[in-house]
Amino acid sequence: MATVASTKPQLTPSFPGERPTPRPQRLATVDRVDTFTGQAGAVASEEHFIDRELSWLSFNQRVLTLAADRSVPLLERVKFCAIFGTNLDEFYEVRVAGLQDQLDAFIASGSAEQRVPLAALNDIASEVARLTEQQCAVLQDIVEDLALHDIAIVPMSSLEGDELSSARATYAKLIYPVLTPLAVDIGHPFPYISNLSLNLAVTIRDPLTDRQLLARVKVPPSLDRFVRVGSPDRFVRIEDLIATEINNLFPGLIIESTHVFRVTRDADIDLDGSDAEDLLVEVESRLRRRRFGTAVRLEIDVDAPASLVELLLDELDLGPQDVSRAEGWLGLGTLWALSKVDRPDLRYEPWTPVTPERLTNIGEGGMFAAIRAGDLLVHHPYESFSSSVERFIEEAALDPQVLAIKLTLYRTSGDGQIVDSLIRAVSGGKQVAVLIEVTARFDELANIAWARKLEEAGVHVVYGVVGFKTHTKVTLVVRGEADGLRRYCHVATGNYNATTARIYEDISIFSCDPALGDDLAKLFNNLTGYGTPSLYQRLLVAPSRLRPRMLELIAQEGPTDNRGPGRIVMKMNSLVDPEMISALYDVSQQGVSVDLIIRGICCLRPGVPGLSDNIRVRSIVGRYLEHSRIYHFANGNSNGTGSAQPLWLLGSADLMQRNLDHRVEAVVDVADPVLTARLTQLMALQLDPNLACWTLDGGGAWTRSPLDRTHAIDLHRSLQRLATVRSSVEQ
Repeated sequence: MATVASTKPQLTPSFPGERPTPRPQRLATVDRVDTFTGQAGAVASEEHFIDRELSWLSFNQRVLTLAADRSVPLLERVKFCAIFGTNLDEFYEVRVAGLQDQLDAFIASGSAEQRVPLAALNDIASEVARLTEQQCAVLQDIVEDLALHDIAIVPMSSLEGDELSSARATYAKLIYPVLTPLAVDIGHPFPYISNLSLNLAVTIRDPLTDRQLLARVKVPPSLDRFVRVGSPDRFVRIEDLIATEINNLFPGLIIESTHVFRVTRDADIDLDGSDAEDLLVEVESRLRRRRFGTAVRLEIDVDAPASLVELLLDELDLGPQDVSRAEGWLGLGTLWALSKVDRPDLRYEPWTPVTPERLTNIGEGGMFAAIRAGDLLVHHPYESFSSSVERFIEEAALDPQVLAIKLTLYRTSGDGQIVDSLIRAVSGGKQVAVLIEVTARFDELANIAWARKLEEAGVHVVYGVVGFKTHTKVTLVVRGEADGLRRYCHVATGNYNATTARIYEDISIFSCDPALGDDLAKLFNNLTGYGTPSLYQRLLVAPSRLRPRMLELIAQEGPTDNRGPGRIVMKMNSLVDPEMISALYDVSQQGVSVDLIIRGICCLRPGVPGLSDNIRVRSIVGRYLEHSRIYHFANGNSNGTGSAQPLWLLGSADLMQRNLDHRVEAVVDVADPVLTARLTQLMALQLDPNLACWTLDGGGAWTRSPLDRTHAIDLHRSLQRLATVRSSVEQ
């Protein structure tokens, strides 16, 4: 068998169990000249930044902590374990793959800069080894706790009687017919190992020749990972069942060992530099090639012999640092299926999103009458997505007075209700234009299917701006009324996706303000046609104006001759952009109080004397995925005057380079006093000192707080109670 030696340098190993100290992000001290303002913004020095990749791994650590927490309902712990595994898979498919591409490019060119991705990969390997060890312990605890609640995942060796007969019958009828053993020898080249597939490496001995052989058996992804063998909820893992019955695949031979392994491959689709004439065709072509991406990680069970691991590494062109050994299961994402076992007593108490009172008893005019009565804020999943957003689009599709609907789709759900409404609108003679982002990562195939369905129905479909992902979440409805045309607007922090709206925390704003309607009309004209970026009244749009205006707003909180330092509160998914972080450091040193609520990556170091004394960072991870982006500046509308004029912004953008410079994003100002009062209440609750959350220190470590969580405030339960009260009170 021909082998290919790995050309990747071996990384410096860490001592077993050693946890690396978070290392600063690899950024030189530079002056960034903004392409939109022409003004230079000083960026802090390298040691002032937490490494992005290690910060992301810290976020996944927080997810794993919830899986280990016995105060969390048991099947929810199973779900968090699945999320941890899926997150880590995607991290390797995109982030680690990108670092390995950089390393290979630097090696090929002989550049000394190869040390940068090399060091990053070394840190990642060390931290993932620690997380993997912890994940195995957490999973073992979960399995033991499941057994105490009569949900058992049992080894094949423990089966007897009817259970053993049931397992063997399932194997014979449903599994064996679809298995394909693949020999590995001089006449059978090493088979292609598809991304994230579960496989058995089978070591075999021929009793006639005493020759040792190797074969690979792929676990069919179409089959359930957990095979029911008893009542009510007793299961064996499919790979254990196959391994036990493996003799059926190799008659006359001796099975010496079986070891489970899987491979993670580069799954990113990079269209930079593409000269394709048809974006849809190009994305489809890249998707077909995705399954053949470069291998970036080998996972294998801890008992696998070194000779087998070395062979797999050679065939996959990986180095020793790319191996992850697990004393437990591989492919934790399949735990999603186990988390759906019919045991409501082991889940969070069910929550049915409420309908805001203003939308409960709508008479003639429906949603349009409700919006004309004043701007409307809907907080998902506490308040219903279906009775607000989906209803808005459905009514627009059916209303004979509606002339046009324009909407952006980044990710949408499989039920297709919004898509169906748009198709009905076209059949009713309305003009419908939809911008579908076909490069939304891991949703590309679904979005291509939606695009084709809409195009076939007569919808005007566009695929965005070349070189930029369209990440904004906006809808514009044009309606003819007695006093002329009126524009109805929807701006959101989350996607038009009914499935994720039940588990993602997001905010929707409905308005018929003429200024906002004019802004959205300009935005859609720029997206669907040609033209230079427009001047907007209420929107901040990336990549044209969002970055410089956010920098202005941050700087404006500094003290002036007329007033003292201001206050900034920001809630987002990730804070990465070095220029934004440097601007926050600057105002902190001027005495500005800064509170940051960041679910995921945070590269800012809070509480560092002389640098960020006045900055605090917390993270909320729990039942719902905190997804909204909200920005508050106490003096945002002051314009240099003495009186404080607060400004609230919300929209689709995090403070990351990709959002600010490489995506189309929209952030809207919120001026209605009723809505700003709700946002004030929401942020005050999220900053409550007794809230269950994590806090970040200047060294990059996250601490769960409060330390005594017996009486800690649960944000999600609190917001459910508030939504219930609000549903019966006029907004």
